[in-house]
Amino acid sequence: MPECTSDFSEENDPDMALVRTRIIQMLADAVGPMVGLAGIPAFNPTAIELSVPKTSQHGDYATNVAMSLTRQLKRNPREIASEILSRLNDPDGVMARVEIAGPGFINFFVSPRAWRDILLDIFRSPDLFGRQEFGRGQRVQVEFVSANPTGPLHIGHGRGAATGDVLANILGACGYDVEREYYINDAGNQMDTLGRSLYFRYQEILGQPVDFPENHYRGEYMIELARQFREEVGERYRGATLEEVLPAFSRYAGDRILAGIREDLELFGVSFDRWFSEQTLHDRHVVDDTISRLQAEGYVYDHEGAKWFRSTAFGDEKDRVVIRANGIGTYFAADIAYHKDKFDRGFDRVIDIWGADHHGYVERMLAGIQALGRERDDLRIILIQLVNLLRGGAPVAMSTRAGEFVTLREVIDEVGKDAARYIFLTRRSDSPLDFDLEVAKMQNVDNPVFYVQYAHARLCSVFEVARERDVECSWEKTGAPPPLDSLTLPAEIQIMRMLGEYPEMLAACCRNLEPHLISFYLHELVSLFHSYYNQNRILGDDLDQTQARLFLAASVRSVIRNALGLLGVSAPEKM
Repeated sequence: MPECTSDFSEENDPDMALVRTRIIQMLADAVGPMVGLAGIPAFNPTAIELSVPKTSQHGDYATNVAMSLTRQLKRNPREIASEILSRLNDPDGVMARVEIAGPGFINFFVSPRAWRDILLDIFRSPDLFGRQEFGRGQRVQVEFVSANPTGPLHIGHGRGAATGDVLANILGACGYDVEREYYINDAGNQMDTLGRSLYFRYQEILGQPVDFPENHYRGEYMIELARQFREEVGERYRGATLEEVLPAFSRYAGDRILAGIREDLELFGVSFDRWFSEQTLHDRHVVDDTISRLQAEGYVYDHEGAKWFRSTAFGDEKDRVVIRANGIGTYFAADIAYHKDKFDRGFDRVIDIWGADHHGYVERMLAGIQALGRERDDLRIILIQLVNLLRGGAPVAMSTRAGEFVTLREVIDEVGKDAARYIFLTRRSDSPLDFDLEVAKMQNVDNPVFYVQYAHARLCSVFEVARERDVECSWEKTGAPPPLDSLTLPAEIQIMRMLGEYPEMLAACCRNLEPHLISFYLHELVSLFHSYYNQNRILGDDLDQTQARLFLAASVRSVIRNALGLLGVSAPEKM
């Protein structure tokens, strides 16, 4: 991801009675006066970092806030930590104890009752747990996929589709008003090349001698498209000159391919609020008007017959051509106009999801929106790295130049939508991803989506067995949670703590625009649950303990279901 900050950040929600949030607020209340007395500008609570120690001996949470204040307060960090402890106010008894460790770490040991309160939070709103409102209705547009309508979507497009769709889900879950958009690159030379490719394949089918150009679209899909075209128009265009029929061939090919893209994305569980045609920018003269405006404001200048955008004024390594010497606009000119159109539609922020091959394009685009009067941070660009397709550990050869590539549709047909979406999100978007088709079909723990879905199905089976044994879930009858004092095992505490981390994880996804954090979280939560389930009986002889453990199981099931829902992956009740 390019180096730029984000304002997709959360503020502490006073209605969120979660342990992490409460500790941070306690620390902020303690540190604030200390900083104020030292004459330092107001302390920002979001600067407090709370981490989970690697060993339980160091507590449930730890912070280095005392050490981070050493330079400002000009005091020993252990002395600062000691004063922080003296100022901590814990009226609700969240802490069992608090200790100073090492050079000035503060370790928090949470009381069991505070962990059990998390289950009550989930119980009060199981389907909404984790959702937040810090977006406060700000309008955000997420533009993703936006593949040229010159061929079917391939597996790399699938990764971008999953990332964009899930990111939009996360932003919506955090209170933003989100709109999904697909930018159709239906103008320019690539559409003429597509039309010529169809023309040549069509003439081949009619038995005409053709010298197919090397730089045209050579995939099998073009041959199939030509067959369909011939079925519809017969031999109407036999012998027709390319120049007179090119628009018809380009339009037919583009429309058919775009229809296939829409169909594949729908099968993948991805829908868009708007499909935006690049051609409309030219038809409405938005590109010309935008370049004229930038030239009037001094951001575009003439040089050697071309028009150049002064992108170096905003940190780019060199200025960029927007209108060539032959009078034809560059893709960059259209992109500036397109982003002007986005902001003119009232979006507060815009997120673009591009392939990693566009890395060199990032700075000029950020320069472009700044020249339009927007802040640099109003545009975030997420780069999607390549997908290495494997089958049983062996690479699957692909060559887009020759048209030999595995399409997204083929992957969905072979492994299913759920597995494809989930696996695409098991790595950071800026890291290459190995996608093994055989692993994605496995019904065992090596398949990450099976591992998580099986946990949900296993939880559902617990309640099915309970019904078969006439064990009622008391809270379903009374509307009140059961006594939870028996949830004292270290494994139970770990699970409750992990459940409490779900809202913070979701906020971090939003803050950093990193949807893969959900799959990381699910793997850890499910690992804890599987281990706990294998070592402990949920339906036991002790009625109160059984009710408490069923209540815990219901909470885990709700969070797994919510997280899978954000990923666009089903939560099966049986497997």
